[in-house]
Amino acid sequence: MSVFTGSHSAFSGAVSFARVEWRWLLTGLLLAFGSSFGQTYFISLSGAEIRATFDLSHGGFGLIYTIATTASALVLLRYGGIVDRYPVRWLAVATAVALGLGCLVMAAAQHLVVLVLALFLLRLFGQGMMSHIALTAMGRWYSARRGRAVAVATLGFPVGEALWPLVVVGVIAAVGWRTSWVMAAALMILVAAPLFYWIARQERTPLNPVPADGAAATDEICGRFHWRAEDVRRDWLFAALLPGVLAPAFMATAIYFHQAYIAEVKGWSIATIAASYPVFAFCSVVSGATVGFLVDWFSARRVLPFALLPLAVGLVTLALGDAPVASPLAFACFGLSAGCGATLAGTLWAELYGIRHLGAVRAMVVALQVFATALGPSITGGFFDFGVSVAAVLIAMAVWCLMASVGYVLCASALATRASGAAPRNIGACDMEGS
Repeated sequence: MSVFTGSHSAFSGAVSFARVEWRWLLTGLLLAFGSSFGQTYFISLSGAEIRATFDLSHGGFGLIYTIATTASALVLLRYGGIVDRYPVRWLAVATAVALGLGCLVMAAAQHLVVLVLALFLLRLFGQGMMSHIALTAMGRWYSARRGRAVAVATLGFPVGEALWPLVVVGVIAAVGWRTSWVMAAALMILVAAPLFYWIARQERTPLNPVPADGAAATDEICGRFHWRAEDVRRDWLFAALLPGVLAPAFMATAIYFHQAYIAEVKGWSIATIAASYPVFAFCSVVSGATVGFLVDWFSARRVLPFALLPLAVGLVTLALGDAPVASPLAFACFGLSAGCGATLAGTLWAELYGIRHLGAVRAMVVALQVFATALGPSITGGFFDFGVSVAAVLIAMAVWCLMASVGYVLCASALATRASGAAPRNIGACDMEGS
């Protein structure tokens, strides 16, 4: 009876939270959803038509994609800290317009240089800035309920992954790939930008109280040390976390980019993998919502060691399974890990390093993740070109995930120290809350 009562209370609290905070939660969700137009899975939907139009091989298109994505990562690394200085409303509007212009450039591209520019704009303002603003805002606006807020915002990612592949394939078949990008531009400029202007007009002040059980520390506690981005770069723990943090970006992009080749090797139709995306999206939603509550109850650092385990299982399943059922099973595991990782991405850095410079810290992380997405297709494609089997590459990725998970466990003590908010001894200038 007490379990039922507790579950009912948690559900009622979640409904009340969503009702009161709907404006800011919806802002984060729509930003995450809007990032779809710059994500690899969306761009790859017209990849065959782009390669045919510009007479590009798989390797040639992969190289161009890597160049554009790397350039976007460098720009984001340099300017991503603007999220700390400007209201979310204006950043969201400007990013939506810029992403829409990127879609128009893609629709009009007739030369390789213009294609590279289009990919650069899509990657910078779609995958980069849209998701960066969404998760940074959630991390800054909330503390006691940060996990739940991030879980709601990150619903935008799987919703896009479930919706757009089915819609865009039909649109391309009906009106062509260039017109599909014009329609995407219209959505961003004529719909998304005005919507952001209206819904994000009121900036939220984080006023969440410390929960009664004290499980989740808040950044409003006097004396909380807030790390600057340059200090985070010198922190050994940050470097130790990177292999695990960058793994999903590298691996997911590689799998999306080479999905046609993977299907060919397995003897499947591409529809087999395409049909797995709704499974991925469903599992991502379930995982994200669940982990959001777990983060608020136990903290992000305690959930972290489990984040990559479903991804490892999915990689092994895809590597060894030749029956078509292996695809949805693998994508279900990928979704569980993606939902967990998306929620942690919006909570972990605020928990470890504070919120005063969160935009600059997250910009650094997002830039590295974008760079990992640039390397994923080219490195794995190089292995395939040299005759390394798909199964061997996927198994190697699974081993990477397991080793990173072990590393997270070994860093448990240091994670607890960072989360306590104490000033590190190796940094002289102390940027304390209230100073």
